Amino acid sequence: MTMALAEKTCVPCRGGVPPLEREQAEAFLANVQDWDLCDDAHRIERRFLFANFREALNFVTAVSELADAEGHHPDVSFGWGYATVSLHTKKIKGLHENDFIIAAKIDRLFDLPRG
Repeated sequence: MTMALAEKTCVPCRGGVPPLEREQAEAFLANVQDWDLCDDAHRIERRFLFANFREALNFVTAVSELADAEGHHPDVSFGWGYATVSLHTKKIKGLHENDFIIAAKIDRLFDLPRG
């Protein structure tokens, strides 16, 4: 992982590629903040906290725009003061480098000033 994950672009996944092994997923996980490895290393998830509903909604909107631009779409749930983002590559039923690329970019969005 010589290039920072957030600097990479997701590549289309056509299936037929094996999902990352646990050790590979853990290596990528070390490069994203506060994400948890879930479902026997087949998914990553992070809960983001906000001051109110509007901030959570704005964040989810920004995540959706990023996901469309990258062509890699997370599962998102949100409510007053929180948003939970869950990532896995549906075509391979597990994790791919793309999931960690999007996670790193979502972390950047969260770190932007809100107002």
